[in-house]
Amino acid sequence: MQEQVKVAARGTTWTLEGEGRERFMDLNMGPQHPSTHGVLRLKLHLNGEVVERCEPVLGYLHRAKEKIAEKGQWIKFMPITDRMDYIAGIYNNWGYARAMEELHEIEVPERAEYLRVVSGELQRLASHYLFLGTFGLDLGMITPFFYSFGDREKVLGLIEELTGARLTITYFRFGGVKWDAPEGWFDRVESTVDELEAHHKEMWDLLVENDILNMRLRGVGVMTEEEAVSLGCTGPVLRATGKEYDIRKDDPYGVYPRMRFDVPTETTGDCYGRFMVRIREMKESFKIIRQALREMPDGPIIAKGFDGSKIIRTKPPNKESYGRVETPKGELGFWLVSDNSMKPYRVKARGHSFSNLHCLPLLVEGSTIADTVVSLASLDIVLGDIDR
Repeated sequence: MQEQVKVAARGTTWTLEGEGRERFMDLNMGPQHPSTHGVLRLKLHLNGEVVERCEPVLGYLHRAKEKIAEKGQWIKFMPITDRMDYIAGIYNNWGYARAMEELHEIEVPERAEYLRVVSGELQRLASHYLFLGTFGLDLGMITPFFYSFGDREKVLGLIEELTGARLTITYFRFGGVKWDAPEGWFDRVESTVDELEAHHKEMWDLLVENDILNMRLRGVGVMTEEEAVSLGCTGPVLRATGKEYDIRKDDPYGVYPRMRFDVPTETTGDCYGRFMVRIREMKESFKIIRQALREMPDGPIIAKGFDGSKIIRTKPPNKESYGRVETPKGELGFWLVSDNSMKPYRVKARGHSFSNLHCLPLLVEGSTIADTVVSLASLDIVLGDIDR
C-alpha cells in the first residue's frame, strides 16, 4: 500500500509505504541552528516514529581552512584555527602550536607551559558548561541553561582578561604565549574556581539524580567500547564506553605529567554515560587549575627568537609533524608538512567533532526521533570543526 501525502507549507510530497501501522517516510532534520547544533542535516528514514536509517549530510559550513593555511605564512593560520571549534579556541591554538614546535624543535619555557595548562583547563570548563546548558534545553529543561551559562560567563571573563578575547582567542604563539597574566589574575582565578566548585555541587544535585534526565538518557544511544574505537571516537564519547584514554595521560605534553588528576570513565556507553564523563571531568579541571597555580614558576613566556617579527619569516626544516591535544571533545591534531619555505606545503586537521559524529547512525538507528535529538546532543559537536 502506498499513500501520497501533500504538505502544503513545504509544497513537498512524501510517499508512505507499508501495511497496517507501518509507515515509511524520509525526513530531513536540519540544517538549522541550534536544533541540530549547527548547520547539520540528518536524512532520517522513518517507520512511524522509529529511525530505521540515519545519514548525516555535511558541507553547509565548509570554509576550506586547511587550504587557507597553505596560502599564507605559518603564523597567519593561528587566528584561523580559533574559527574551527570556536567553543574551545585555545585548544585549536595549542594543537597547531605543538605541531609547529615539533617542526622547529622549539623548547617552550616552563612558565608558558603552566599558563597554557591554566588557560586550557578554563577553556575546558567553558566548553562543558555550554554542553550542560544546551543539553538541558534539548531535554526540555531550561533551568540548567541558566545555571551553566551564569558560571560560563565567569570563566569567559577570566579568559578575556588573560587573552583579550572571549571566543576567538589567538593567545598561543609558537614557543609560548602572547603575553603574561595581568596583575592579580591568578588570585581571581583561584577565587572564581572556589565559587564554581560550590555551584558545581548544586548542578550535580540538580541533574545527576534527576528522574526525568535519567529516564531520557539511560539506555539511549548505546555504543560498545569496540565500536567506539573502530569508529575513531575519542574524548568523553570514547571514555563513556569504559575506555580510559586521554592524551594528557597516554601521550602527555607540556607539564601535564606533573599534574595529579583522574580520567573519568563510565561503562554504560549511552547518553547518560557521556553526560556523566563531562560533569565529572569538570571536577578534575578544578584540581588541575589549583595545582598549576600553586606551582606557577617565574621566567620567560616565549622561546628565545620567537618573540618578534622573525616568526613571520620563519622557514621550518623540510619535514613533517603531527601535534595533538586533548580537547573537551576529544583528540584534535594538526599534521603539517614543510618544504622549507615561509608557507606550509600541506596542513590537515583531525577534527574531534568530525570523528565523533561518525557514530551517530549507530546510536540512533532503532530509536525514536526524540531520542535522536538526545543522542546527537550527547556527542557535543561543533559544526565549525566538522565543516572546516
